[in-house]
Amino acid sequence: MKRIKKYLLPIVMLLLFETVAVTLWLTKDNLFYLFNFSYIGCSIALGVFLYIRKYKYARRIVQLLVGLYMLVYLGLISNENMQIEGFWYYLFTGVFEAATIHYAVAKIFGPLIFGRGWCGYACWTAMVLDFLPYKTPSQPRKKLGWIRYLTFAASLIFVSALFLAKVGNLERIMFWAFLVGNVLYYAVGIVLAFVMKDNRAFCKYICPITVFLKPMSYFALFRIKCDKEKCVNCGKCKRVCPMDVDVTDNSRRRKNGTECILCMECVKNCPKDAL
Repeated sequence: MKRIKKYLLPIVMLLLFETVAVTLWLTKDNLFYLFNFSYIGCSIALGVFLYIRKYKYARRIVQLLVGLYMLVYLGLISNENMQIEGFWYYLFTGVFEAATIHYAVAKIFGPLIFGRGWCGYACWTAMVLDFLPYKTPSQPRKKLGWIRYLTFAASLIFVSALFLAKVGNLERIMFWAFLVGNVLYYAVGIVLAFVMKDNRAFCKYICPITVFLKPMSYFALFRIKCDKEKCVNCGKCKRVCPMDVDVTDNSRRRKNGTECILCMECVKNCPKDAL
């Protein structure tokens, strides 16, 4: 019984994703959704299991399993634009498929449960950026978060213009937008990381997806919490946090609270097991 309790979280994660997988399979009458969400659920459950087993690269394994699957299989092989432009495209066509389902599950309603867990475990852009050398920010956070709203608006305007102009062969254009968009994301993300000495600079200032993620993450069910009786205010958790979150504050309004990607670096580095 004690062993089952220890591994309860990965079991719950697997069951949650299997529920989504079966529900979408039956309602959409498409076997792809059973495979898709089962695969993602198994990958995340495996990562949580490895984390419990104290495997150093548990999160990195999940990033590669999920990120490469979405980038290579869904994007490059299946020609699905899983970037925000693909979401707008399917939304405008009135089709609840592919990117619209992905955004609904992972980036609109999912954050109510997992917060910014997408950014920490599934994002194919962050998957690459996290391999860069600046894992913790060396400078105070800059007030550049407004840029994300410009990139968000630019993606919406781009797809809206295509529809208003009645451009043909939109699916092909969306595929090329996916390719070009990813190249730009990686290029900007890598340059920013080296300029600001912060792997996650792109996530903090540029990424348009955070416009969806941040407000929903405020209500996240899964959150890092601090045991005040154990905490000795050493500040180590804040120094190792890649997203500058004050995890010692348990309130919903804590500093950068909606930025937490559940990377668990604070938990692993807390000398008193207070998190």
